[in-house]
Amino acid sequence: FIYLFLVFSFLQRGSDELLSSSLYNSSSDMSSISDGTSNGSDSKKLRVEDRMEAAPSRVLHIRKLPNETTETEVIALGLPFGKVTNILTLKGKNQAFLELGTEEAAITMVNYYSTVTPHVRNVPVFIQYSNHKELKTDAVSAVQGGGTPTSGSTVDLALTAASSPVLRIIIDNMFYPVTLDVLQQIFSKFGTVMKIITFTKNNQFQALLQFNDPSTAQQAKIALDGQNIYNSCCTLRIDYSKLVNLNVKYNNDKSRDYTRPELPAGDGQPAVDPNMAAAFQGKDSSSLLGKIPGALSPLNAAAAAAAAAGRVALSGHSGSSGVLLASNLNEEMVTPQSLFTLFGVYGDCQRVKILYNKKDSALIQMADANQAQLAMSHLNGQKMYGKVIRVTLSKHTSVQLPRDGLDDQGLTKDFTNSPLHRFKKPGSKNFQNIFPPSTTLHLSNIPADVTEEDLRLLFSNAGGTVNAFKFFQDHKMALLQMSTVEEAIQGLIDLHNYNMGDNHHLRVSFSKSTI
Repeated sequence: FIYLFLVFSFLQRGSDELLSSSLYNSSSDMSSISDGTSNGSDSKKLRVEDRMEAAPSRVLHIRKLPNETTETEVIALGLPFGKVTNILTLKGKNQAFLELGTEEAAITMVNYYSTVTPHVRNVPVFIQYSNHKELKTDAVSAVQGGGTPTSGSTVDLALTAASSPVLRIIIDNMFYPVTLDVLQQIFSKFGTVMKIITFTKNNQFQALLQFNDPSTAQQAKIALDGQNIYNSCCTLRIDYSKLVNLNVKYNNDKSRDYTRPELPAGDGQPAVDPNMAAAFQGKDSSSLLGKIPGALSPLNAAAAAAAAAGRVALSGHSGSSGVLLASNLNEEMVTPQSLFTLFGVYGDCQRVKILYNKKDSALIQMADANQAQLAMSHLNGQKMYGKVIRVTLSKHTSVQLPRDGLDDQGLTKDFTNSPLHRFKKPGSKNFQNIFPPSTTLHLSNIPADVTEEDLRLLFSNAGGTVNAFKFFQDHKMALLQMSTVEEAIQGLIDLHNYNMGDNHHLRVSFSKSTI
């Protein structure tokens, strides 16, 4: 036993000295490591390292990487746990060394990956502490540059600071809403988020997000560009902005300056919840992220944290049902059909039941919990038939139909097989055009012989004033602006699916654009 231990110690020491010389002296010494693989000595050394655990170090040794692994993919392994300060890849050996900013970050990373196997390109890889306490940049450049240090290597590009602390973010395939708070949760994992401005351009939800420094912005871009916020949807496309500072005038659901909580909400905009503002002001969301078991991706972890805070339901993580309770309804005017049309803007409404003994309240069953959350977030507090409606999640898991032979006076209706569902078709463009109620309506499927005056008259007769109108170039679509959001809601309820003649049914939805 003593003899074996001495042999292992000798091999470990030899491995350490050989690797040290390759990192700290010159790139020519790297050939000695490469040559060692030909006689199997490298695999022996790795087995020794497996058995003799190294002391914690901020430099981590990553093994069994798949062929053609890029530096960015290796860096992405470490970014959720802290700042990555250096990297060395040994491509011929499918290995890499990753240096984190602190030893604590490296310990957190190793502890996490000891319970959850890390993957690169769907291949499991192995991570352990290195015997080295730091990596020298010159050695990294020399290896990547083929023996001559160069500042233009991919490592340099990955780790040097970006020129702007402001990122431009575009959300593709936006199936579920992405709120300002969700963005803050996701990106604050990498550093302090100072300001966010959200807007819609070319029918796409976009945001400008400012970090406290350019290097933090670059690390966030490397880790998050191309990732999905939710399962198979809401894909982040991230570029650097030409702006170096954002000018935020209002703190509301569209813009936020976390350094100035005293800013006004702005006309017609909901103010920031004081409790949420206090929670986010000066607080890194990593404290929330750390409480989510099994969270690996900073993206999914942050979104889950937002869900846990009650801000948004995450696909596959929501504990709620798809049933909503709408109250304070105008019981003289409301019908199951009107609720189906309005709530159907935000999901496929399956059943509606106006309560028999409390006709100012109704149960609305959506296709799933995510759609219910989406409808609630957009419709709670809106005005319908002259009353501000309240929308909350119901304790019921489904809406029961009346028993056979029982007349409930038409208060319950099953819309499961309705042809008017907007979201039944997978990948429908309707998923990308979900907006909160606004004064501007988007009209589509307009017959060729219908004029602007026809449409103005139609919506005026529905109740309200048409302030502006604009045809799209092909005249099959148009924007129509009512004087108030309540009038736009009324117009949508009354005229969505309206028969314009020759079986042309008008399609009406809310628009984020203005005229």
